[in-house]
Amino acid sequence: MEKTTMNQLAVIGNIETARMLSADLQNLFLYGVIPLMCLIFVVVVGFKTRAAGPTILSVILAAMVWWGAANMDLLSDKTGEDVTQYDNGVKPAGTGQAP
Repeated sequence: MEKTTMNQLAVIGNIETARMLSADLQNLFLYGVIPLMCLIFVVVVGFKTRAAGPTILSVILAAMVWWGAANMDLLSDKTGEDVTQYDNGVKPAGTGQAP
């Protein structure tokens, strides 16, 4: 009986370790990898085009990607609201379906 309790504690500990590792990886990507990729994108566009217009546009696009990654919860909540609204019988205009 004590062996079962020890196994359960070991499994709970492994689950907690995996959860913490997942949170650390998420933070690494959000605050490390994504900004680095955005910076590389801007630098590559700047060196390839040697023009201000495309470089400024690449900065704006990189900022949009970074913002979208940082606000994934907000975006998923909005998407869920849209799907729920559509499921309740509200059809978007131009779908060709009568109300």
